[in-house]
Amino acid sequence: MRIITGTLRGRTIQTVPGTTTRPTSDKIKEAIFHVIGPYFDGGTSLDLYAGSGSLGIEAISRGMDRAIFIDRANEAIKTIRKNIKQLQIEENAEIYRNSALRALEILARKQERFDLIFIDPPYDSKEYTAVLQKIKEFDLARNKAFIYLEHSPKKKFTYDESFYELYFCREYSKEISVTILQTK
Repeated sequence: MRIITGTLRGRTIQTVPGTTTRPTSDKIKEAIFHVIGPYFDGGTSLDLYAGSGSLGIEAISRGMDRAIFIDRANEAIKTIRKNIKQLQIEENAEIYRNSALRALEILARKQERFDLIFIDPPYDSKEYTAVLQKIKEFDLARNKAFIYLEHSPKKKFTYDESFYELYFCREYSKEISVTILQTK
């Protein structure tokens, strides 16, 4: 897997060993960053269900000041740490082993706020709606923040339309759809 563009362009990163993690393809990564960027002038991103950390790392490469990576799997955390160290971006990254919902509570207590949030859990996850509710409830997204959701085209979730507006939605294959919301 490689970093598409920005300061880390062309560098490769490791993926999580095994089949429990499904990395976002370079094709989809490139497409979605052209929708929401393609470059950023600072800001903070949150990579929930981070896996290898490729989405948050791409955001740093494209100009985000920092990224917080959350995953509950030990192998994912080890992989993110290796990738961050290999790319020498430790000062731009925070890595936590925790569930997404629990992490959101902790981040709220720390008064964190984000410009870009990636939500890419296993497709059978039932947490999409709950995560979106917690982001709103805990005021974790700045005004006009982008919320990226990767999911099965069959996956149904809801969101508060008074807080989020649909910015982009596309089916990339029979297995992969991307929805991007923006806070109002």
